[in-house]
Amino acid sequence: MPKVRKAIIPVAGYGTRFLPATKVQPKEMLPIVDKPVVHYLVEEAVESGIEEILFITNSNKHAIGDYFARDLNLENFLKERGKTELVDKIKHIHDLAHFMYVHQDDPLGSGDAILKGESFVGGEPFAIFYADDIISCPDRKPALGQLISVYENVGGFVMGLINVSSDDISKYGAIAGSKISERLYKVNDVVEKPPADSAPSTLASVGRFVASPDIFEYIKKLDKENGEVYFASALAELAKEGEVHGYEIEGDWYDCGNKFNFWKANFEMGLKNPEISEEANKYLKNFLKA
Repeated sequence: MPKVRKAIIPVAGYGTRFLPATKVQPKEMLPIVDKPVVHYLVEEAVESGIEEILFITNSNKHAIGDYFARDLNLENFLKERGKTELVDKIKHIHDLAHFMYVHQDDPLGSGDAILKGESFVGGEPFAIFYADDIISCPDRKPALGQLISVYENVGGFVMGLINVSSDDISKYGAIAGSKISERLYKVNDVVEKPPADSAPSTLASVGRFVASPDIFEYIKKLDKENGEVYFASALAELAKEGEVHGYEIEGDWYDCGNKFNFWKANFEMGLKNPEISEEANKYLKNFLKA
């Protein structure tokens, strides 16, 4: 079975939920403690064996490309001032993977964005990341690595799942299917944002997928809904033909797509960050006493 070594990360949206911060700064570049969201995704991809990453962006988003490019002026500035620890933090970023960029200037949906990576993928299996989701797995394989292990056993299409509360399932795509073994499911359908009282399960699709190139043909067959082509619709059609498995990821999931969960990610990851954890935990204890 071919190695999964390429990933597509769509980042062309306007991040309207975070305006005015995203007026000039892509949502994916907003920081969780001291690194932008997209940096966490790239680190996870690289730790999972990904070598090439394609960002589906738009012509107004220069910050992501600038971030993953080398900045010799900044490196020299820091070196001249003896700040070698800061040089070490930034000089390797451009070497994490081979980065490429394709524009999606018309907001035609997630399916259209992923379809723009067809030539990049060629005939290989590949990963897909949604840039709203950080999944921290400090004591396990990274989230994508877990899905790749499943893919190597079952092939086809593998989607990442997180078990959420019944109150929250209406915010996500819920799977219908059957359990095969611990954490592994056969997926028969994906229902987008179902009402809690009629959801087929509380297993939500999160932004991690391993796919074969066959998925592009399913995307091409889709009709637009509300002017957009939804990747979830292609996934649902593929599931009906028996090609989709879901794996319940082991890790801490942070949905950074809304303000509260973004704040929560900063709060919880700050408490674990070795540079500030002691101060952060002390501050929290004092705050709760007040």
